[in-house]
Amino acid sequence: MVAAKNYIAGEWVTDARGPEVRAPGNLDEVLGTVPLTTTAEVEAAVEAAARAQDGWRHLSGVERGNILFRAAAVLEAHVDELGALAAREMGKPIGEARAEAARAVSIFRYYAGEGSRAIGEVIPSANATTLQFTLRVPLGVVGIITPWNFPLAIPAWKMAPALAYGNTVVLKPAEWASLTAARIIELIGPLFPPGVVNLILGKGSVVGEALVRHPAVAGISFTGSGDTGQHIAQVAVERGAKYQLEMGGKNPVIVADDADLDRVVELTVSGAMRSAGQKCTATSRVIATRGIKPRLAEALVERVRQLKQGNPLDPDTYLGPVVSAAQEEKILAMIQKGRDEGARILAGGGRADVGLRGFYIAPTVFDDVDSRMTIAQEEIFGPVVAIQEAADIEDAIRIANGVRYGLSASVFTRDLKTALLFVDRIEAGMVRVNEETAGVELQAPFGGMKASSSHSREQGRAAIEFFTHTKTVAIRP
Repeated sequence: MVAAKNYIAGEWVTDARGPEVRAPGNLDEVLGTVPLTTTAEVEAAVEAAARAQDGWRHLSGVERGNILFRAAAVLEAHVDELGALAAREMGKPIGEARAEAARAVSIFRYYAGEGSRAIGEVIPSANATTLQFTLRVPLGVVGIITPWNFPLAIPAWKMAPALAYGNTVVLKPAEWASLTAARIIELIGPLFPPGVVNLILGKGSVVGEALVRHPAVAGISFTGSGDTGQHIAQVAVERGAKYQLEMGGKNPVIVADDADLDRVVELTVSGAMRSAGQKCTATSRVIATRGIKPRLAEALVERVRQLKQGNPLDPDTYLGPVVSAAQEEKILAMIQKGRDEGARILAGGGRADVGLRGFYIAPTVFDDVDSRMTIAQEEIFGPVVAIQEAADIEDAIRIANGVRYGLSASVFTRDLKTALLFVDRIEAGMVRVNEETAGVELQAPFGGMKASSSHSREQGRAAIEFFTHTKTVAIRP
């Protein structure tokens, strides 16, 4: 059992020990405890980051990159351990968790290379003797608030670019991912000068709120719920801080009559059911044209019923538990709402008995779903998918766009004209053809439209836009 602590200015410190952390896949297993952090420790963490910022930003990009390369190597040596811890703490199947740990390694390695890449451009001046160019400079102290569903990858894809571009960071992970975050910092924290990387654990209403409101925090990068994101945006605007928000999706898969049915089924089930549907890019709606919809519904149900559900540490498990009792109750309430509003359940629809005390929900497929229903409009964040029928591709795109989110969307078709129409008209930040909605390569921009994000982008080269300011310089001899 691990008693997690806060990491401030290169030292492990803590307030009163908080409640026990139990494995969501086996509630008889106690994993550790997290501290009941106070606002005083938030203050100390931000002050440590502020003190360290000037020295860190004035290292060369190559020097900072070399430290990130070492961090990647340390994480790589602990991929199996980190994957197992994430699987136990939040319930992600072990195969997915190890892959996520490997992705965190690749993210640190990618941004280590940023230290050797261009950070500005030369711009012609109207005056022949004037040299005009831009520079990218760090924001300063960045507050990073991460969710529990990707406890390894999301801290990596926020911390690594922030550090590469010369910022210092204060990481506040979700309560249900605290032990994993603490182990990441335990591994890589000592590689950085004291105060460059700080970790604070505890409740978002106390710790997160204090971090967001601190006047020395120049930027806030957040992934989580829409309500919390909107609150962060309001606070940041009031005090002039820069903010970046990723807040979920209601991601559609559009299936044309000419689609490869086997491919559609496998990738739709993967997008909807892996990680128990607890991904902001998870497939939530299947919008099928009339010619293929009956066969598709039958095939989806058959595939879902074949999924192995159980202990996330079993390498054969496809679908593990959801993360908590609160998450389980929320998902079950949404399933009941679907029933009450007239949708028809083809598979699942309740808790699953897998022989363990845990938060297991049977993979659920709804049919006869109308766009006005709650399950067609609101994010469920669980192993639930809703099938809707469309008259044709244009009708399917209209249905797909008829929600407040716009994160990820897919179409399955063999017709190039259909694919290009979809690419042009779909209102989503990430658009995929004959691929599942979930996931994006780490070197590509990640983010959505409408209520899914604050319209900035994470990952890849796009991360420089948030984590730096632009200086325009003109020099005349």
